[in-house]
Amino acid sequence: MNNQDCIKEHFNSDKNKLGDITESAISITATDILEFLFCPRFPYFEMYLDIPEHQEKRYKVQKGRTIHEDKIRMNPDYLRKKLGCVERKKAVYLSSSSGIRGVVDEVLFLDNGTAAPLDYKYAEFKERTFSNHKYQLVFYAKLIQEHYNLPVNSGYIVYTRSKNKLVEVPITEKMYTNLTNIVHEMLDVIQKGVYPKPTKYKSRCLDCCYKNICEKTI
Repeated sequence: MNNQDCIKEHFNSDKNKLGDITESAISITATDILEFLFCPRFPYFEMYLDIPEHQEKRYKVQKGRTIHEDKIRMNPDYLRKKLGCVERKKAVYLSSSSGIRGVVDEVLFLDNGTAAPLDYKYAEFKERTFSNHKYQLVFYAKLIQEHYNLPVNSGYIVYTRSKNKLVEVPITEKMYTNLTNIVHEMLDVIQKGVYPKPTKYKSRCLDCCYKNICEKTI
């Protein structure tokens, strides 16, 4: 039995006492998607083996939460002029019958008849938008589509460490299809215990709360 099998057997012994988790009981959040795309083993340890993250010690995570709690928001006149925003709703909780849910920082309703998610990131803009941030927007876009029955063709990210730089992210049908595939892959991990490959970016392991039990870093 290898190291990972030992870890799995140990934590499943307690988990099995709670009974089987059915598909209907699974609810995936935007944060879950973000973590899965950061490293697929995150939800394996956290959601399948029930090992807590203990993120409160991580500076970037804690600071990011503070940004949201302080409710830093873009100037409405700026949004109106730059994006054609005619209405906005803040901190909107949305859920879907497909089992996804999340709180959108802001839902923007635009003068062209579409809607768009706006998300705040405690991060610097590095001349490109990372894939995990893009698909978090697609996740919110899907929820907005279903709830308001409006087309969502783009989303926006505010990078608070780059002087609140506003970046537009186009959202295509292919990205919606990719999101569906990502959700299915994640369900295989958290429902069936499929042990996924780790991230290919070794630098992500340095700040990971599971680095002491993940064989990638042992």
